[in-house]
Amino acid sequence: MIYKIRVILDTKEDVIRTLLVDSKITLEEFHKIIAQVFGFNGQEMASFFRSDDEWNQGEEIPLCSMDDAPDALCMATTTLAQNIEDIEEKLIYLYDYLSMWTFYCELIEVTKTTDSELPKLILSIGDTPDEAPEKEFIADKSDLDEDGFDDFSNFENIDDIDLDTY
Repeated sequence: MIYKIRVILDTKEDVIRTLLVDSKITLEEFHKIIAQVFGFNGQEMASFFRSDDEWNQGEEIPLCSMDDAPDALCMATTTLAQNIEDIEEKLIYLYDYLSMWTFYCELIEVTKTTDSELPKLILSIGDTPDEAPEKEFIADKSDLDEDGFDDFSNFENIDDIDLDTY
């Protein structure tokens, strides 16, 4: 199967690439394709995350698995088709953990025709900025004081903590 995937860089300006790829490629190959079409060298650490319709980050599929389990997920051992197969299914791609380049990947079309020249960039909108946009991480404010710091009001005694649960 041939997948048409729209990849959107999370920036204020529109930076979009639409790709045709074989559904059988590994996520590692897809990682290299995305890096190339957005002008990166592909040498930085990266991860894909399964996502729902609201782009909520789900299970991680890292470039290199740190898990010793023989069935641990990593990009080299899982294919694109194993992660998305229906139109509008989504993946989040995070490139370069220090810069946090974030991409939204959505399957927009599936065809049975073959194309000998895959992968293929079929649409390119916008230029990749020189620097990754700043990310804002928001904490749950339930235990924070008015300045945004944890006041440790729920903390009584370290001896009361059951360390076996951590």
